[in-house]
Amino acid sequence: MSTSAQLRSVLADRLTEDGTFAEPEWRSAARTVPRELFTGSYFMPVAGSVPTGYRPVREGKPGWLEGVYSDHTLITQLDGRIRPDDVTEGTVTGSPSSSSTLPSLVLRMWQQLGAEAGHQVLEIGTGTGYSTALGAHRLGDAHLTSIEYDPVVGGAAAAALKAAGFAPRLINGDGLRGDPDGRRFDRLIATCSVRYIPLPWLHQVKPGGKILVTLSGWSYANSLALLDVTGPGEATGRFLPGYTSFMIARPHDRPPRPTPALLPGEERPSRIDPAKLDTWTGGWVAQLAAPSAERMGTGAAQILWDVSTGSQARTAPNPNGGWTVVQRGPVRLWDRVERAVQRWQAADEPHQEGFGITVSAAGQRVWLGTEDGPGWDLPI
Repeated sequence: MSTSAQLRSVLADRLTEDGTFAEPEWRSAARTVPRELFTGSYFMPVAGSVPTGYRPVREGKPGWLEGVYSDHTLITQLDGRIRPDDVTEGTVTGSPSSSSTLPSLVLRMWQQLGAEAGHQVLEIGTGTGYSTALGAHRLGDAHLTSIEYDPVVGGAAAAALKAAGFAPRLINGDGLRGDPDGRRFDRLIATCSVRYIPLPWLHQVKPGGKILVTLSGWSYANSLALLDVTGPGEATGRFLPGYTSFMIARPHDRPPRPTPALLPGEERPSRIDPAKLDTWTGGWVAQLAAPSAERMGTGAAQILWDVSTGSQARTAPNPNGGWTVVQRGPVRLWDRVERAVQRWQAADEPHQEGFGITVSAAGQRVWLGTEDGPGWDLPI
């Protein structure tokens, strides 16, 4: 049976081969930090189950440690309360609410942040504490503050960090409000996604500093952005290559809703292929256009339901070719989505790295191509 040190070495070698490490210090962190201290038991999704079922993988059981050192996200909590050790037998369903993100993504993000020795860094979302430990190993305990929203999750992370020999500054609270003491930072990294950039971050990161965060929404499309803070409350940045996804911060998640009833409305031909919304960037563009809508369905049969107004849009294939859309309510959701997707298509459907973001007193705007190009306001 392989030991933790052997498996850490194998993982670090694998990540070196795939180009994850741009700096040797982060390779050292991957070899040093024992991930098993931060995961304990975890959930694995059951392939093919609808809705997705999760089976617990018990700490210390055969295959547990090998799973810990796979380059996969390990789910450690469902629905904000269910932990693997709470499930005595069989499988369980629920929405993931805490996890240990796959090591390659965590390490890549730390490097994209550009944190250097001497920088003060604020991490939003301690989670299991594994990412925090990697940051503390590289930067030193005195240079890292981490905030966790869930007090149970935060308590477990604090214990794990202590067991691993790290002592960064830890806070339980709403990370979207920033540091409760109002400290200033050179860098901010978020391991949750947000619908817009929280204003406290823009005042607590010093001008010239950087913010690395995933933007998401109620359709749960994601994109990673790196912003340069240009002044108090102001920043500009670009979206990065790749496919980064994080759970949305709980204060930014959609409110509870009843099961939507699909009602009659106005019908017309759709000007775009609804399946474009199933692509990584196409779904994100649609979310920019209709930020208060939740997206359901797939392929030609898309459903948009606006949480705030009850507006609906649903598409279907036309027997004679093409697609139809039915819309209802004060917001014509598909009209907005169509216009946004057509603008994206006119630019040859670039990945999200073809987009940028500007934050100012006037608002927060995502734009395509250049700052004066087509754009969409974030829902502040």
